[in-house]
Order: sequence, then structure tokens, then C-alpha cells
Amino acid sequence: MKYNYKHFLSLAMMVLLLPSFASAGTYVRYEQGGKISWGELKGDLILELSDAPYLGGRETGNTVKPSIVRMLAPVDPKDVYMTAFNYKDHIPPANIKTTPYPGVFMVPAGTLIGPEDNIVHPSDSANIGYEAETVIVIGKRAKDVSVEDASDYIFGVTAGNDVSVRDWIDADIQWFRGKGAAGLNAVGPVLQTGLDYKNLTLTARLNGEVRQRGNTSNMIHNFDEMVSYISKYFVLNPGDIIWSGTIGTSEKLNVGDTYEIEIEGVGILKNEIVQGE
Repeated sequence: MKYNYKHFLSLAMMVLLLPSFASAGTYVRYEQGGKISWGELKGDLILELSDAPYLGGRETGNTVKPSIVRMLAPVDPKDVYMTAFNYKDHIPPANIKTTPYPGVFMVPAGTLIGPEDNIVHPSDSANIGYEAETVIVIGKRAKDVSVEDASDYIFGVTAGNDVSVRDWIDADIQWFRGKGAAGLNAVGPVLQTGLDYKNLTLTARLNGEVRQRGNTSNMIHNFDEMVSYISKYFVLNPGDIIWSGTIGTSEKLNVGDTYEIEIEGVGILKNEIVQGE
């Protein structure tokens, strides 16, 4: 078969139009003997990395079994961006309308917890609720990124539980405390690359019973739009995370409950709720 210049140009254009997802990899962040490390999970071993995978971390040659380390949240962001009312089935009927742009807010990065941590029910709250979400991790510095180029800046995906203190949210003039207090927001179990973040199914269970189920294809503002919108006003740095917003109905969590969030390709984030002091 004979090919000409126009044929190769057409093929090149097709490649450029394909989503630029990172190659498949399963990454974890863990603590052993007081040292926090990054690693790539392969089979029943963690291969230690010299740095975060999105910062070019390379294998050090050290390995460890997951069973003898404490798994941490597989993210280490400078900034954490969350999204409100980004699925139609989560919008209450009381005349709340969607906006032409994402309803973004921020919470402190230092208060995130991992897959082996307990969610802390604040002692001065009477009502906390689960919010299962898909979370993306930024792979490189992003400023004024177009929607079309946004996929180049998304490194991977993990799961998150945006536990919300309902009575604080009602009482405060903003959501900073009710959404971002220490011990609320769990992330994990792994940071997975190579997934189509535009079409991921999430299923969440309260004490084993399904309570939330949805797919990122139904987001009102998808992740590409959010990366573009946020980067118009702020600088996204490697490791920063963006949450999808939750799906369906958020119900109350009680001390002793266990909530688990499963995302295809990511695994299960499972945390127990304990009483805060």
C-alpha cells in the first residue's frame, strides 16, 4: 500500500486528538518506621520510589510488603479543590440552579486522611454525612489551560469521601470548617494512572449496603472543564487534587459505621467512623 504525506498528517492529527492518559500504574504513599515514602504497587510488593510519581520519582531498588507498612493517602497536595452540586441527582429540589461554571471551593490539604485511618466524628456535631467522590491528581503546573488541553495535566485518579458536618455548614457563613476539619476527608487507597477518568463507575456502601452509585460521564462540569476553569484563576501544581462532587443522596453517618467507596480500577477506600474527643 502506498502512503503519501497527507496520509501521515491525517494519522498524526488523529493521535493528537486522542486522550493523553498516563500509562497504567498503581502508586501508593506509605509510612514505615517514621519515614514517609512513595512507591509503585506491583503484585504483593511495593517498589519504593525516590519521589512522587508525578514528580518523576524513580525506583530506588528497595521493596517492602504492604502488610508491614501503614498506607497513607496516596496524594500530597498543596491545594485541594472540591466541587458542589456537580451531579444532577445530588441537587436538592429547593430551587437550586446549576451555574455555567463549576461551584468550586477549597479545604486544607493538611487535614486529609488515608485508607487506614478512621473518620473522626466531631464531638460538638450531631450530624455528619458521607459524600463519595472521584478525585483527580494534577501531574504538572497548569495555568490558563484550555478545556481541549486539560487531559495533558491530569496524572491519575483516586477515591475520596468528602465527609460533611451538616450542622456546621448550616451554622457557618462558609463551608471551610464543615467540609475541611481534620479527620473528615479520606482519600485512597491508591493513585491509579491509565484510567479513562471521563467514564468511571463509583459504588459506595454504608455497612455493606449500597447507598451511592454513579459514573463520571454524568458530571455536569467534567474534569477537563474544571481543570480549565480553576487554572484560569489559580495555579494548579503537581499533586494538587480536584474532587468531582458527590452523587445521589448524602445520609447521616454514626459512630461505629463503616463507609466504603469503590471505583473501577482504583479499588476500595474503606473507613470506620469513630467518636472525636
